[in-house]
Amino acid sequence: MSPPLFWVDEVPRVGGEVVLAGSEGRHAVTVTRLGVGEQLLVGDGRGSVADCAVEAVRSKDTLVARAHGYTFIDRPRPTVTVIQALPKGERSELAVDLATEAGADRIVPWQSARCVARWTGKADKGIAKWKAAASAAAKQSRRPWIPDIGELATTTDVRAICAGVAADGGVVAVLHEDGAVPLRSLPLAGASQIALVVGPEGGLDDAEIADLTALGATSVVLGPEVLRTSAAAAVALGAIGVLTDRWER
Repeated sequence: MSPPLFWVDEVPRVGGEVVLAGSEGRHAVTVTRLGVGEQLLVGDGRGSVADCAVEAVRSKDTLVARAHGYTFIDRPRPTVTVIQALPKGERSELAVDLATEAGADRIVPWQSARCVARWTGKADKGIAKWKAAASAAAKQSRRPWIPDIGELATTTDVRAICAGVAADGGVVAVLHEDGAVPLRSLPLAGASQIALVVGPEGGLDDAEIADLTALGATSVVLGPEVLRTSAAAAVALGAIGVLTDRWER
């Protein structure tokens, strides 16, 4: 089993000391129950990771470790942006959790036409929850990168994002149960970047699909099953990991 990962502001180089305190220290000491000599990873969520060993446990929320290895890991290519229409209730954070574990590089919340959930007047709170979910999921899955969480997007914003990806030689895939082609048929391996557009529980409306396909997007189907909005991006990311070099290690 790989050592647990904890977030720090600055990752030490080999021989350097790092102190885990506050919530990260509390989790290391009281939840993970790390003791002297045990191994852990520390990262900054921006690609830097150090292999460390515990040198001392000072209190129930503070431990000291020393680095014996350091590496910087680039983002996998092509990068993947998930444009996620707002799911309702607890499935909102679940969508972020699953997409993060599956490797999303950026997640953009979208107030699409058929969204039941509404962030009007409370977008900051929703974005904060998504950032917390992404951080926790990246830590649990030992990811060196925490995905960026974008600002709440309107449909106009989404059009601009998709147009930019297409103009840059990227692939824009609109996930839909009645998609025109399977995801695997798209030129994913040679793409500069990929954008996945995921609709809400009620699905995308015809106008949204028409607008995005006119900008160069392709409506795609993942398989015979109809997936929940919270799971669709993660399933697509898994397929992309296999169909490109993103999962090469």
